[in-house]
Amino acid sequence: MGLSFVTDPVSVSTPATSANLGPGFDSLGLALTLYDDLTARVTGDAYTVTVSGEGAGELPADENHLVVRAMLATFDEFGQRPPGVAVECVNRIPQARGLGSSSAAIVGGVQLARGLVRDGLRLIDDVAALRIAARLEGHPDNVAPCLLGGFTVAWTEATGGRAVRLTPAEGVRPTVFVPAERGYTATARAALPAEVPHADAAFNAGRAALLTHALTNDPSLLFPATEDRLHQGYRGPGMPGTASLVAALRSAGVAAVVSGAGPTVLALTEVPADFTPGAQWRGEVLGVDDAGACVKGGMVEHAERGPVAAGRTS
Repeated sequence: MGLSFVTDPVSVSTPATSANLGPGFDSLGLALTLYDDLTARVTGDAYTVTVSGEGAGELPADENHLVVRAMLATFDEFGQRPPGVAVECVNRIPQARGLGSSSAAIVGGVQLARGLVRDGLRLIDDVAALRIAARLEGHPDNVAPCLLGGFTVAWTEATGGRAVRLTPAEGVRPTVFVPAERGYTATARAALPAEVPHADAAFNAGRAALLTHALTNDPSLLFPATEDRLHQGYRGPGMPGTASLVAALRSAGVAAVVSGAGPTVLALTEVPADFTPGAQWRGEVLGVDDAGACVKGGMVEHAERGPVAAGRTS
């Protein structure tokens, strides 16, 4: 017997995310209170997308759109695709700025597909949803906080991406500084060496462990906990404005890091009122999103999640 698709529209809000957080390269991520709102409904015979806000006029309007590609991959996991889907995207997450816009699209597509299938939450649970999203993105560090909310520690096993969700302490106060120019993950990764000194790897292991404690228990330690020797220094020459702003903020005592692959800068502690980043930067104070990609309508109800949000797959 085939799947049953719902007839009512399904919507999902996907949060922006910041990955790496300094020393947690490809493993740590934080969900932020800036959202793309997506809506989908099953239609007759075509997959169409309309986009407003960020990316309008640039992104594909058909099955090549990343949201639809994620939906199709998820429908294939179910074993059946609907004849067509109409998707509407209201995008607020800046594109190609290091705030997880691609992960938001992927997670949004996975969640929309789950919502459009009757009993979709049971047939593909959060563990499987994370695995699908991580496979499409290539690594789980951004898709994990987008799906689960809060602060996540993600890793990859033979079965795919996994993550645990932790609750950040109240003293964590994210501020993002977003430039006009874009950056691209592939370019940023190309700047990384194939090998790093053992001492630098040991340094980052200690700082990443400390950052987990600082983010969840003692924000007073965020400044030393966000030190990094693994990726930011190598990427600095390719985005000198970002490197300069991180340095200026840290000189002012702010726990600042490159957000994801950049060029956005993330501050995790309060920025002094008299600090001026420069005209090319748009600063925005955000909160930590603790809900993740919430689905409304269809057959999915967003559930409360415990500390271990995505456990071992069978």
